[in-house]
Amino acid sequence: MRKKIAKFSILPLAAGSIFFSFSTKKAANLDLEDYSTYDLELDYTVPDVRDEIEPEFQLSTTSPFLGKSYVGFKEALAFKESRGDYKSINEFGYLGKYQFGKGTLELVGVYDTMGFLNSPALQEAAFYANASRNKWILQRDIKRFVGKNINGVIVTESGILAAAHLAGPGSVKKYLRSWGAQAFSDAFGTTVKTYMKRFGGYDTSFVTTTKNARVDFDNLNEA
Repeated sequence: MRKKIAKFSILPLAAGSIFFSFSTKKAANLDLEDYSTYDLELDYTVPDVRDEIEPEFQLSTTSPFLGKSYVGFKEALAFKESRGDYKSINEFGYLGKYQFGKGTLELVGVYDTMGFLNSPALQEAAFYANASRNKWILQRDIKRFVGKNINGVIVTESGILAAAHLAGPGSVKKYLRSWGAQAFSDAFGTTVKTYMKRFGGYDTSFVTTTKNARVDFDNLNEA
C-alpha cells in the first residue's frame, strides 16, 4: 500500500518539473528587447474636466435646493465659489461667500474688506450690485447671444452673469463676440464656458440693469 501511495505522489512532482523545464526554455528564447518601454511616450495625463460635469443637484449645508430662481442662482454660484462661507479667503486673496477681489469691491463702493467679511448683508448687497453693473455692461451681448450655441453650450442670461462674476464683463464680451475663440480661465483653470454651462438657465430677471451700480449703505444699515 505504501508503494502505491509513493508512486502516485511522484506523478504531480514529475509533471511540475516538466512544465517548469518547458517554461524556462521558452523564457530563455524570448527577446526582451521586444517588450522594452524605452523611448515610448507613456504620458497618460487627461484633461481635468471636473468643473464641466454638471450634477443633477447640489447639496449644501447653508442652502436648500432652490430651483432656477435668482436666489437659487446666487446660492449655486456661492456654493461653487466658497461652499457658501462668508468668512472664506482663498490663497489669491479673494474674499467672502462669492469670492470678490478688492478691485471689484471698490467698483461697487466697498473699501473696508474686514467689514465686508464680517457682514453677510453687505456681501449679499455687493453681489447684487456687481451683477446689476455687469448686466448693464453686457446688455447688448445678452440681447444678441442668448439662445445661441457657442462651443456646445446654449447661452443664457444667467450663464453670462455667472461668467462675468468669474472673469469680468470684458472677458465675457471677448468670448461671446469671438464666438468662443478668445477664452478665459482663472488661476484654478476654470473657464468662461464652464460657468456659462454650469449656471445657465436660471431666472435672473430680478437683477436690474444699472450703470455704475453700487451698494446702498443706507438701506443696508436699515435691514
